Amino acid sequence: MATDTKVKSWTHTVTPYPDTLKLTDTTVPAQPAPHHVLVKVHAASINPVDIQLMNLPLFNLPYMNGTKLLARDFSGEVLAISLEVQDFQKGDEVCGIIPDFFGGAGGLTEVSHFDLRKACMIKKPAHLSHAQAASLPLVFLTARTSIDRVTGAMTNPSAPANKLVVLGGSSSTGIYTVKLAKQRGWTVLASCSHRNSDFVRSLGADEIVDYTTGPGAVIDAVKAFKPDAIIDNVGGVETVGLAKHYVTIVGDKTSRSSMGGSAIYLTHPRMVLRYFLGQWGFVSKYECIILEAKKEWLTEIGAFKDEDVIIDSTFPFERTPDAFERMNTGRCRGKVVITMEQ
Repeated sequence: MATDTKVKSWTHTVTPYPDTLKLTDTTVPAQPAPHHVLVKVHAASINPVDIQLMNLPLFNLPYMNGTKLLARDFSGEVLAISLEVQDFQKGDEVCGIIPDFFGGAGGLTEVSHFDLRKACMIKKPAHLSHAQAASLPLVFLTARTSIDRVTGAMTNPSAPANKLVVLGGSSSTGIYTVKLAKQRGWTVLASCSHRNSDFVRSLGADEIVDYTTGPGAVIDAVKAFKPDAIIDNVGGVETVGLAKHYVTIVGDKTSRSSMGGSAIYLTHPRMVLRYFLGQWGFVSKYECIILEAKKEWLTEIGAFKDEDVIIDSTFPFERTPDAFERMNTGRCRGKVVITMEQ
């Protein structure tokens, strides 16, 4: 009978970060469970949500504080598939996202075992490196979901006349939001710091507002721009109501250490009220979202050229704590990627 295999993995148990981050031995089955695949991971990327999860008080509860794997994004090679899996075979190079935020599966491990009914995995575009492919799924799918949600507000027959504000244009998700908006021909105003202004212009942004110039700078610029929609990648409420449709991936919170996304409707009743008033037509439309893990959307990364994929930095597997510290500075341009080659 085949036995489980020990692999090295970066994990966490109880809070807080960084004390909970550990390199440990975990196990994967020699043969995948039904609907599962075994993937030898070549690269993984990390996101602020990984630190937010490591700080989540929920994981201090006795029935929640077991060993949990980190990182949602991965790229690697299929080692084995269960009989039910038809789209992949052993040896395929693949990439994708494991949207398992409670740590049952993750990418920061030598071999990952995950359920394809829950994960979103595609064959890796051949021209992208494993590091590039691992950097894309979460941020690209988040940007793609945001763009999809605001498309209904872009009703002008002349594409450039459709105006979008991207708050946080130099953030990992903001980068691809700007790129996708420009692919559609929309006119884009993006917020960022002065040091990132040339970088965000290089992505295609038509106008830049430096949020560091004063508390009212972003509000004044957005009002003057008169956007059809706003996509918020940073959080807060200062520009809520200044467009027909406001989509946020963060919500009202402004702390990097706490969770964002639609789950915080549960803790922010004003967001719930704002959502329903917008749905009923009393105010402009408002929604706080998480990504939709659609394979057909993720395949769009195949059109990316090398210069389209923005990676801030790469770290070897054994230096994962340094990678987290780099990401936690909040000063990254693009993703922080961890490579498995020793």
